[in-house]
Amino acid sequence: MSDIVLPVDVRENTGTGAARAVRREGFVPGTLYGGKLGPVAIAVRDNVLRKAINTGKFLSHMVTLEHDGKKQSVIPKDVQFDPVSDVPLHIDLFRVDADSIIDVEVSVVFLGEEKSPGLKRGGALNVVRHSVELSCPAGSIPESIEIDISAMEIGDSVHISDVTLPEGITPTISDRDFTIATLAGARVALEDETAVADEDADGEEGTEAEADDAEGEGSED
Repeated sequence: MSDIVLPVDVRENTGTGAARAVRREGFVPGTLYGGKLGPVAIAVRDNVLRKAINTGKFLSHMVTLEHDGKKQSVIPKDVQFDPVSDVPLHIDLFRVDADSIIDVEVSVVFLGEEKSPGLKRGGALNVVRHSVELSCPAGSIPESIEIDISAMEIGDSVHISDVTLPEGITPTISDRDFTIATLAGARVALEDETAVADEDADGEEGTEAEADDAEGEGSED
């Protein structure tokens, strides 16, 4: 079972009016669906739901649902927020077992940035994907995917094939070796190189002009 326990009440009434009445009582309306059972209208206390969301482990992680002393595992699929107040308005929960294979977004964490020779030379890490969608057992969802970039040089890139995923976990995108991040030359470094090249070119032009003047003066004599 998950370390997040979400006590819920079952709602008998549904619809916009019923949802508003639930919110006035300090609850957030929601729907429980999936598995062999039909959808069930539920309600979660607003402060309990906010506390669960603030853990940072709520969305796309297995949660324990509790009702009348009985517990079951669910995956929060969606939370709708008020666009102005950011208050949760509705929640969708999906029934799962620990062995159920589900698709979830897992954040990417980069390690070894202080050791990367490319970054030391002024390169910049261009993160193409801040998260990766993975297929994994509901009871074994990783907190994050760690990628070591301590040996990356300017011009190097990290693809999904470079990442060692835990056993039983695979990327949902299987038809290509997609890019997660690249290490590119910093614009400042490129501008400095361009400036040096321009100065060298100007110096060469000046030397050629001086040589032409000297040749002209010699011919006049």
